[in-house]
Amino acid sequence: MSNLQQALSTLAPARLQGIRRGIEKESLRTTATGALALTPHPAALGSALMHPNITTDYSESQLELITGVHASVEQCLEELTQVHQFTYRALGEEMMWVSSMPCTLPADENIPIGRYGSSNVGRAKSVYRMGLAHRYGRRMQTISGIHYNWSLPGVSDAEYFGLIRNFRRHAFLLLYLFGASPAACSTFVAGRRHELQTLSPGTVYMPYGTSLRMGRLGYQSEAQASLSVSYNSLDGYADSLHEALTQPYPAYEKVGIMNPGGEYNQLSTTLLQIENEFYGTIRPKRVIRPGERPLHALRERGVEYVEVRLMDLDPFVPIGIKAQTMRFLDVFLLHCLYAGSPNDTPQEIAELGRNQHRTAAYGRDPALMLERDGRQVRLVDWGAEIVRECAPIAALLDAVHDTTDYGDALRAAEALLQNPDMLPSARVLAAMAREHDNSFGRFTLAQSVLAKTKLLKLPFTGGLEARMEALVRQSLQDQAAVEAGDTMPFEQYRQQYISPERLGLTQAAVAPQLAAV
Repeated sequence: MSNLQQALSTLAPARLQGIRRGIEKESLRTTATGALALTPHPAALGSALMHPNITTDYSESQLELITGVHASVEQCLEELTQVHQFTYRALGEEMMWVSSMPCTLPADENIPIGRYGSSNVGRAKSVYRMGLAHRYGRRMQTISGIHYNWSLPGVSDAEYFGLIRNFRRHAFLLLYLFGASPAACSTFVAGRRHELQTLSPGTVYMPYGTSLRMGRLGYQSEAQASLSVSYNSLDGYADSLHEALTQPYPAYEKVGIMNPGGEYNQLSTTLLQIENEFYGTIRPKRVIRPGERPLHALRERGVEYVEVRLMDLDPFVPIGIKAQTMRFLDVFLLHCLYAGSPNDTPQEIAELGRNQHRTAAYGRDPALMLERDGRQVRLVDWGAEIVRECAPIAALLDAVHDTTDYGDALRAAEALLQNPDMLPSARVLAAMAREHDNSFGRFTLAQSVLAKTKLLKLPFTGGLEARMEALVRQSLQDQAAVEAGDTMPFEQYRQQYISPERLGLTQAAVAPQLAAV
């Protein structure tokens, strides 16, 4: 009996029924012609600072729709659908862009940064985003995706970090199976060096690409590449982040905290302003208390769940993700948790980075080789091995839920490994060629119109509308209360928020008037 089988044999059905998941989904707001909407966050959606389900991500034009925590895939998708329905009703002529790669973008400085009101926490959120603009440019931040938050009861910190190490090893499979961004609008790469090919006027692509979002043009940073973050333990991970959050970084010291006109450039001059700036395909997470820093929460109370961050929006699905994809993620994450997970090494971490870039740019090339323990292996062979090992996990979940859905999700993955033409990334390019003269913009605009039409046609009850409107009103009241309750000058607030003492090496007191950025 393998270690994996042995571990699975001890998994009680009640624990498997305890899997919880939630979704955070980003989408740009666009005009009816597919250009970035430069209007403010719609007032009918409430306060982006305080609404529990509807906020903005980097840009004022970038919606983020958030579900609660759910025991079933169907409940999670139902809530995500309802939030979409309400949001579309507030957008008027505007739409949500259904691709991870952005729509037609204006000049970098004209991409609006998220605005959250006059409170200290609201201002800090905007200053943080201004810092990202100085550090990485605004265009990079307009890339959108889906974050899948996942937990299983009774998992220790060490086990979650084992899961994270295996996830990073095997993440190429998710990029291959679900990557849906093989092309982009040429405004995204204007003035930048890149390896993309021109497909048609206004469209660039990689012929075998799967997820440009996760490739060299996506969330990449030379500064962060200097970070050698190990996932061998919570302490080691926390220490790496602590250093990045407290050590000044020369290039960012040159930018400075404020400009000569007295406006803020960034929250701090350290390599990372705050924890969320650290880009990764997966993060260990813990729900924070009011005013608490995320790193403090992790150090004090351990890992509560993992956040999967590499999923592209599926442009063929109105809400960006389908049930079968979520079920595959559940199986995949259990495999990552229960398969053996040796410690990572600097050599392996570098290897995994190269594998990610190769899969993002060339994943559908049948001959593509990845690095595995210093030797070359075909992506499709390694992927097929992982899917085979997942079979008993899918069978367990099917038995617990009295369904065949998990096995079906696995069989679909097997078929995609055999036939790359069926992959979402291949279907995007095929649809672009067939119906849109190889134009990324025209394809995504047509899919965005279709998504809006479908979602607006779904039944939307008066009770649901009343409940959503109550959340809007409450969020506006909550924002007003936060703004009225502020007494501290912003500069004092900023200094306290970024102070090393609040990162949790000791039992640091949490200042009650400080909220999370």
